[in-house]
Amino acid sequence: MIKDMTRGNPSRLIINFALPVLVGNLFQQLYSVVDTAIVGRGVGVNALAGVGSTGSLNWFIMGFIFGFTHGFSIKISQSFGSKDEKLTRKTVVMSLYLAMIISVLVSVLSAVFARPMLTWMGTPTDIIDSAVLYITIIFSGAWTIIFYNITSAILRALGNSTTPLISLLCCSGVNVVLDILFVIVFKWGVAGAAIATVIANIISGLVCFVAVLRIPMLKMTKEDLKWNKRIARDLIRLGLPVGLMNSVTAIGTIALQFVVNSFGSAIVAAFTLGSKLVLIADNCVNVVGTAVATYVGQNYGAGDIPRTKLGVRKGFFIALGLSAILAAIMTVFGKNLLALFVSAGETAVIGDAYTYVFVCSCMIWSLGMLFVYRSALQGMGDTIVPMFSGFLELGLRIGVVFLLPKSFGFYRISFAEVSAWLGAALMLFAAYLIRMRRKNQ
Repeated sequence: MIKDMTRGNPSRLIINFALPVLVGNLFQQLYSVVDTAIVGRGVGVNALAGVGSTGSLNWFIMGFIFGFTHGFSIKISQSFGSKDEKLTRKTVVMSLYLAMIISVLVSVLSAVFARPMLTWMGTPTDIIDSAVLYITIIFSGAWTIIFYNITSAILRALGNSTTPLISLLCCSGVNVVLDILFVIVFKWGVAGAAIATVIANIISGLVCFVAVLRIPMLKMTKEDLKWNKRIARDLIRLGLPVGLMNSVTAIGTIALQFVVNSFGSAIVAAFTLGSKLVLIADNCVNVVGTAVATYVGQNYGAGDIPRTKLGVRKGFFIALGLSAILAAIMTVFGKNLLALFVSAGETAVIGDAYTYVFVCSCMIWSLGMLFVYRSALQGMGDTIVPMFSGFLELGLRIGVVFLLPKSFGFYRISFAEVSAWLGAALMLFAAYLIRMRRKNQ
């Protein structure tokens, strides 16, 4: 069911849209959590470190994919908000065409260059083979992630956040069963965890694709299916900066991983654990940004600037409230949650991981601010300033992690991460205020 967000209470619309996305993101994180728990307990800490060491490289590629498809959804939501059904259909078609082209390029290139990148990152020799095996399978199936992301992006741009949730519930269940079957029963190790994730992505993409085909407004004619250079150019103009922003941000994360790798496989495992918990919180806060992006896209497309501003303000306060809840949970229950992923004797790993979690929990409010104002700008069609915010994140991550003295130890990693959040958030907030002031004038 599609949802027109140009009418109704902004807070209620944002929350109702965000809740299914939140549940969906939590189940999507279940892929990663299940992989971590089953690999950590069923195969061992070295295998866990091998999977974990691929996280930043994985986000470098997948973040580009997520960004590109999110850029496409901006154009779709603006077209829908302006009540132009023909333009909406053509935009959806061109988004699918471009996604297919990107799928082939990303799947081939990322799989070929997986080992050289991991070697360059200084992945410890005792875990690099596991890391290469895992990430090569994931990258070979990158097309499945693109398939899900473009179809779910289309649905969300039209105000439907429920069907993507249903698709993730289905594939999460499949992923859990296949993880246990491939890793524990068949003893396929990290390869089994990767194969399970790829199969689960195929299922989630199919569920969303069927839902797209059933939307009456998207019943295509021969005219709609023709290649349209102007729309393709607009989609690339919107999608490429967002994709580059995510990849540039990932380079900063790779720099962090490079430093983490220098500490040895035990610290790599700790960083992997801490990152998993922080990433769950990250995705929880990010859902508010996702809702704001669709809300702003539709209302800005409809030309209603006062309503657009009201929704952004409401979204910011919702993000602050959610951030406070997450910070409390991570601070109080962090060690207990981390202990779920490794055997009871790994107290040193859990302690180091909690250091990272605690520092990040204290500053997670800045992450909520970042997501809301980045999404607001993107929803208005401004993907350039958010892209430069990614460069700022890169600079802060690399600068802090290499400028702080080695005596700070694992705190270097934690401070580098939160400084990137805060710096980008302030930049995006300032850019949003300037844009609104100009719009008023």
